[in-house]
Amino acid sequence: MPVRQAPAKINLALVVGPTRPDGKHEVVTLYQRISLADEVSLEPAPAGAASGVEVEGFPDDTLVTRAVEAVAAAALQAGAVVPAGWRARIEKRIPVAAGLGGGSTDAAAALLLANGLLGGAVPDVELQRIAAALGADVPFFLESQPCLGSGDGSELVPVAGLPLDYAILLLRPTGVVKASTGAIYAAFDERAGARGWESRRDALQAALAAVRTPADLAALPANDLASSPLAQRLRDAGAFRADVTGAGPLLYGLFADDTAAAAAALALAPLGETWVCRPTC
Repeated sequence: MPVRQAPAKINLALVVGPTRPDGKHEVVTLYQRISLADEVSLEPAPAGAASGVEVEGFPDDTLVTRAVEAVAAAALQAGAVVPAGWRARIEKRIPVAAGLGGGSTDAAAALLLANGLLGGAVPDVELQRIAAALGADVPFFLESQPCLGSGDGSELVPVAGLPLDYAILLLRPTGVVKASTGAIYAAFDERAGARGWESRRDALQAALAAVRTPADLAALPANDLASSPLAQRLRDAGAFRADVTGAGPLLYGLFADDTAAAAAALALAPLGETWVCRPTC
């Protein structure tokens, strides 16, 4: 069964603006893949099996199913021979509902696997369109390097030369349950969070343009959408940058090396579950 790694992401910066005509918010965000990853596998179902997509390993899946169905429909329209049924398996290692894009990266892996099994019948531009329809983060996981996302987050510009020589400590605080993403954006609107968003957007772009070393990432603006007092605990433990990723509740801290991140993980273990990982392309 063909297999793909599905890496998580962190938002090294997230600036949120006003509501768009489509009901989504304007955002500018810096996406960075990390080494923590799910594993997604996919194959056509045997002859005589039920039609549709059967997913094992993660019963709450919806995005992998939708991704495979969308690629199959596009390939069929392009004249390809498409199996009636599919079997997928997800090995979950990325925490669910944490701000790491676990569902989105699984969907992107499924898009690529399905298209590969169909001989590349769906062109890249159509894969990107399908990805954007599945979710704003999904197109990023089709890219091969860090990206600056704008619009609803799905309009991507690759960022070349972003430093990768640092370690990342992820912290999921004990007892903190993520509110729905809709509720988090509603709270943002209630506090008039979009006020002055253009200046924050410009500050992000200026800070990004000045990044040469890992330590320069500390100058990126803080996450507009979600925050946590535990970010200071990560900084106290040696992180040169710490923030919430996406809509949270998981936090990340950037450290000079794996040794420093591992020491901080040990010190902060009473606060919640931790993972030490690295940025990847």
